[in-house]
Amino acid sequence: MDCTINWGGPDGMLFVATTGSGHVATMDGAVDGGGHNLAPRPMELLLAGTGGCTAYDVVLILKRGRHAVAGCSVKLSADRADTDPKVFTRIHFAFTVTGKNLPRAAVERAVQLSHEKYCSASAMLEKTAELTFSVDIVDTQETQAA
Repeated sequence: MDCTINWGGPDGMLFVATTGSGHVATMDGAVDGGGHNLAPRPMELLLAGTGGCTAYDVVLILKRGRHAVAGCSVKLSADRADTDPKVFTRIHFAFTVTGKNLPRAAVERAVQLSHEKYCSASAMLEKTAELTFSVDIVDTQETQAA
């Protein structure tokens, strides 16, 4: 896996990442850090990538189990250390999974498998952070009937 990061120049702290698959992501710093607040911070992208990694796993696991999953979101709330390096020290993953007749046990198991076996990003972050999870299931039959 490759990634190239290019600095936008002396007027700020804008960086452009070009991934090995040819995609681009932009990062910037806060104004008080010399940036212009034009894009997410690098640590925000790290958190977002972790959320994407685990949500991907959960959806894939549920689909492979032939469950009628229609939606999946995960809100991550994180705390960081007060001193440098300001690593993540706590991350809570709040999953909302939508579908028809989704068994709670299957959804919780998908979240657990992602955390324990498949999500490389959360496996790295758990070296410094306490990871916690919650699951909310929304049945599409109930929302259609309302």
